[in-house]
Amino acid sequence: MFYSFLRGIIRVIVYVINGRPTYLHRDELPDGPYILVGPHRTWFDPIYFALGASPRQFSFMAKEELFKNPILRWILRHANAFPVNRDHPGPSVIKTPVRTLRQGDLSLIIFPSGSRHSSELKGGAAVIAKMAKVPLIPTVYQGPLTFKRLFSRQHITVAYGQPITIDRKLKLDEAGQAQVEAQMQAAFNQLDQEIDPNFHYVDVSGEKHHEHPNA
Repeated sequence: MFYSFLRGIIRVIVYVINGRPTYLHRDELPDGPYILVGPHRTWFDPIYFALGASPRQFSFMAKEELFKNPILRWILRHANAFPVNRDHPGPSVIKTPVRTLRQGDLSLIIFPSGSRHSSELKGGAAVIAKMAKVPLIPTVYQGPLTFKRLFSRQHITVAYGQPITIDRKLKLDEAGQAQVEAQMQAAFNQLDQEIDPNFHYVDVSGEKHHEHPNA
């Protein structure tokens, strides 16, 4: 109930600020639970990922420091967030989303790189998908990367890719993880090229720069 209310409020706010985004292939999203995976390019890309996949509701990870504030903790929990210790992640990082996905009511949003300042993919999404028996849906965001640019009404496009199913026989050792990561990266590249063949991503924080491999 609260999630639907919050989503409605956010939808109006982002429309007023930036206009109507373009969503590619959202009609092809699965009916059952799944994991949206994508490169993390700005703090608001998960908002657009979730809005485009409406009416499905999502769970997501949030750093545990945010849960120390009682008001913010209440909002996050009612928005289907769960806390994660980024420095010392425990078993709950896997068990909590797997349990949520198996229940069938919620899907999950994960950024395999774990940070807006890293392009290195990590294997948690594949492990969760295999254990929960749900597909990974590659997703990319192209548009403004800062709040200031968001207000400039630079157009936003989100593209959803074809499901990546983790074979139950696949061992998620180093080689298995690398196989899934290669599939995800290839899907991200393909979606980026579909939106804009000349696309390249630059981390506007100035910490690092990441460019499209085909650019």
